[in-house]
Amino acid sequence: MTSRVTIADVARLAGVSAVTVSKTLNNTGRISDDTRARVLRAVQDLGYIANPAARSLRGARSNLIGMVIPELMSPYFAELARAAAESAGEAGLDLGVFTTSRDPARERQRVAALTGGMADGVIIVVPTDDAAHLAILEKSRTPIVLISHFGAKTDLPNVRADSYHGACAATRHLLGLGHTRIGFVAGAVESTQAQERLRAYRDTMRERGLLDPELIRPGNFTQRRGFTATHELLALKEAPTAIFASSDATAFGALDAVKDRGLRVPQDISVVGFDDIATASQSHPALTTVRHPIRQMSEQALNLLASAFQGQDVRGTQLDHHSELVIRDSTAPPRTT
Repeated sequence: MTSRVTIADVARLAGVSAVTVSKTLNNTGRISDDTRARVLRAVQDLGYIANPAARSLRGARSNLIGMVIPELMSPYFAELARAAAESAGEAGLDLGVFTTSRDPARERQRVAALTGGMADGVIIVVPTDDAAHLAILEKSRTPIVLISHFGAKTDLPNVRADSYHGACAATRHLLGLGHTRIGFVAGAVESTQAQERLRAYRDTMRERGLLDPELIRPGNFTQRRGFTATHELLALKEAPTAIFASSDATAFGALDAVKDRGLRVPQDISVVGFDDIATASQSHPALTTVRHPIRQMSEQALNLLASAFQGQDVRGTQLDHHSELVIRDSTAPPRTT
């Protein structure tokens, strides 16, 4: 009877989440004395075996999928996590989300804990681009799937959406409208997605003989940095007539900065984002952006884990999605004076 007891059963009896049960059993995180007592009482009542090695021997599953993401403040990562949680729930699984604060060492710690017996499978979103680290992960007995990895070669299954061609399309859209001074606000320096978007912008502008390093500003995918970087660009002696931001959150900051300077979008400045998060179509004006199929990516990552659970060899699997330019109201031809 105890062989069928899962971490989800313990969580239901204790009235907490599976993540809370895992933290209690692994003595990680801040758990109140009352919660800890309820979890341990549920473990005892159900006869749950928490030891990872014992669990492995008896072939039981925790029903917990660990998802490791850089941060939850980013709307893009939050939407990926929400979509994955819904897909996991439909499959009768629990999803635990673990953040790294974009710290490679913290990412390794999170993944090590999850693959050490806490979770049945792990999804790593935008993993650290470290070939040696990826080689170690390839040897894990716990199935691992990557989302949005564009860096070092690896046999780990990978679900990703194109960043390069989408960024090319966005830049060409602005060029096609007649913009020649296009500012670019980059993403987080450690992100391979950000590197692909910057590379696309540079290549496309260089092809037209319009690349100007002065128009490129560092960023970190945040709205705050989008705001300050856009102010920097608009303060240039020859200011851009369009801004291409590496994420929608950054683009929202650009919209705020344009309005803060008493200018209008798109009459005075055009703005383009990237990702097409849920709020992109609800901003004022509605944001022109590049769409990533967030829900499909999360679903496919869960499906790859399910295939691995069934003994299928998913090593080397790479599922690529096209990105799509979505033209809305934040872009228009440059103002003529």
